[in-house]
Amino acid sequence: VQLQASGGGLVQPGGSLRLSCAASGMNFRLNTMSWYRQAAGKQRELVAVITSGGSTDYADSVKGRFTISRDNVKRMLYLQMNGLKPEDAAAYFCNTQLRGVNFWGQGTLVTVSS
Repeated sequence: VQLQASGGGLVQPGGSLRLSCAASGMNFRLNTMSWYRQAAGKQRELVAVITSGGSTDYADSVKGRFTISRDNVKRMLYLQMNGLKPEDAAAYFCNTQLRGVNFWGQGTLVTVSS
């Protein structure tokens, strides 16, 4: 399983970014996919989840601002982030689990600063 995240960058508060994660080596459409983030000096935290059926769930801190989605044909996972705040700054990781094993992308850095 390989997960390749991209799309991070520097954005001003209130701005938007769209993260992408390309998946390979797995039957993508059958897997629950997630986005996590880890800010400097903090633990990694779950941001958003999307099941194989398209059901979604979000951390309270991002509800109403972030949207997780997937394209099973392209085997891509997305995170649309709107209304970004300085506290959203972190390395963002895509994740899936397969037979009890966690697989992580390499992370893409989001910086929110004016």
